[in-house]
Amino acid sequence: YHGGTNFGRVAGGPYITTTYDYDAPLNEYGQLNQPKYGHLKELHEILKSVEKLLTYGNATQKSYGDDDWQYTTTVYEYQGSRVCFLANANDKNDRIFNFEGKNYTVPAWSVSILPDCVNVKYNTAKVNAPKKVMLRKPNNADNPNGLDWSWRAERPSHLKPSFINIKKKGVLYANQLLDQKIVANDTSDYLWYITSVDIKESDPLYGGEAVLEIHTNAHVLYAFFNGKHIGTKWAKDGNVTVGFPNYGAYFDKVKNGILGPVVLKSPSGVVKDLTNNQWEYKIGLEGLERKLWEDEDYMHRNWKPAQTLQTNRMFVWFKTTFKTPSGDDPVVLDMMGLGKGTAWVNGNNIGRYWLTSYDFEKENGCSSSCDYRGNYHPEKCATNCGQPTQRWYHVPRSFLRKSDNNLVIFEEFGGHPAKVNVQTVSQE
Repeated sequence: YHGGTNFGRVAGGPYITTTYDYDAPLNEYGQLNQPKYGHLKELHEILKSVEKLLTYGNATQKSYGDDDWQYTTTVYEYQGSRVCFLANANDKNDRIFNFEGKNYTVPAWSVSILPDCVNVKYNTAKVNAPKKVMLRKPNNADNPNGLDWSWRAERPSHLKPSFINIKKKGVLYANQLLDQKIVANDTSDYLWYITSVDIKESDPLYGGEAVLEIHTNAHVLYAFFNGKHIGTKWAKDGNVTVGFPNYGAYFDKVKNGILGPVVLKSPSGVVKDLTNNQWEYKIGLEGLERKLWEDEDYMHRNWKPAQTLQTNRMFVWFKTTFKTPSGDDPVVLDMMGLGKGTAWVNGNNIGRYWLTSYDFEKENGCSSSCDYRGNYHPEKCATNCGQPTQRWYHVPRSFLRKSDNNLVIFEEFGGHPAKVNVQTVSQE
């Protein structure tokens, strides 16, 4: 009934988006979703008015014509009073009911309610509530030319190889691949799996190309070899999760992370199995450990101007400041231009974001008309086809200050913050 926002790393279930309302009567910000709210309110009011008849009365249901149960009448009677329902389950054609000497036209796939069994007071297909449109407007308190950004690279210091017999603080060691959720213990989305392999001149893999093959149950995996990024898989290795299953039979026994095997393969078919190597496990990222999002002195920690940023650079921190929008309308961040990561406002984690790429073939694939008649299917009355499901992120006004607000973003995929901006949400 009411949309909402999942802040931080909390979600209502696996793969539940940060911002959601599912077209509920009240949207994410608590605003009325018209005309749905008004139409549902009218239904509740009329059902409330005949409450005793529905709860204490005797119900009689009949098919209307030739035993066709597509068209039915239902009458509730109690202590001399009656309420009648005329139902048309045909998903294409309207139907005229001749009921107790009067004709009633019932639109396809709808129900008419007659509280006195004479006058139609409500029909599910006829909407009288006003329609309102949600508008997002730029922050009138900020520079119209955009936000002033700075950046710094995430330095994965734990990618440096360990020396023999030297153990690093905060690193777990095992001669096997471990379940990510057990190692990280839900303290971070990120877990590094690090190992080393000695390839001698006599080894068939020496001096040639090789393929690193990793079997994983992670949502995203980043692979680094000798400190260089060699590939990213969606769905040394940085293993990322965006939430675990939290219901269903034996959900706690579902393993996550790199499950193995992990092998190096040469073009000639030589295979070197790394699955049972000694693996180092390092939780999190340097910027997360330093809590860059809440440190008031972070402005002095080697941040560089946005003009020097290389496009599509992975593992980058961005920061800026913005002024609190005037008025009382809800505040949102438009994250367009970014890829995947997390954002903080004044130290408050507003959630993970993941703006999947546009599908240009489907961008204009939504039907221009909407017909709700008939059984539900996901494509029915779809809107914003091909658009990201996550773009605008709610920032409660309780998170904001009277003075400048700090916005810090960690970006994984290599997006650019030039299009990121602060907006307000209103209805007209």
